[in-house]
Amino acid sequence: MLIDSHCHLNYKPMCDELDEVLSRAKKNGVSYFLTISTEDKEYENILKIVNKYDPVYGTYGIHTHEAKLHQKLKCEDIIKKTNLSKKIIGIGETGLDYFYNNSDKNDQKKLFLEHILASQKTNLPLIVHTRNAEIDTLDILKSELKNSKFKVLIHCFTGTKDFAKKLIDLGAYISASGVITFKKSIELAQTFKNLPNDKILIETDAPYLAPEPTRGKPNEPANIVHTLNFLSKIKEININELSKITSNNFFKLFGDLS
Repeated sequence: MLIDSHCHLNYKPMCDELDEVLSRAKKNGVSYFLTISTEDKEYENILKIVNKYDPVYGTYGIHTHEAKLHQKLKCEDIIKKTNLSKKIIGIGETGLDYFYNNSDKNDQKKLFLEHILASQKTNLPLIVHTRNAEIDTLDILKSELKNSKFKVLIHCFTGTKDFAKKLIDLGAYISASGVITFKKSIELAQTFKNLPNDKILIETDAPYLAPEPTRGKPNEPANIVHTLNFLSKIKEININELSKITSNNFFKLFGDLS
């Protein structure tokens, strides 16, 4: 069993041929999909997808890039959105991105905190996007975890070894994307090699970040096998065993989906 813990099935080109996309993924052993919310205006499409396809689950949240357009969104609004379907099992993606700075840093932090509060109140896992913002991400997570515990999943981790260790110390789970297969991702691969197995998930972030040997093409959930295969080699774990490990870690976070 494989689980794509982070994809965007409502994005083109996948949404135009979703039956075929899910069929190809199923042939490659993918049993479940978590399609991730990034902006409020697309949430209706996510609800349609999760209601139509049994193996697909979803989240509600606002990507940090969109923070400037969602400054009025509060914790209560997020909770109301998650309650629209029992198949909405997470909050996010949210977080901080100082690489692009598409939104003001203070706006990003403010919205990040609203998502965290919603996660604390609902006990739904928080899916975190963080790039070039390690110090602030850690400070906010550490501070809020002291106030009230919540589950944390760092999606598409590309940070430093030290950042990964500190996240693990906070109890966070860390997800590997196709980025680890890139030839220049030597340090990242080494970081994942040394991460505890019980804290690792895998994802595609489709339609982005297609792994080798499909890099440069639109990504899709079927390609998660390439990331799994690469991870199994660097961690020296049988691919079937690693598939079980990452799936069990997903269930620990999000609950039993069967």
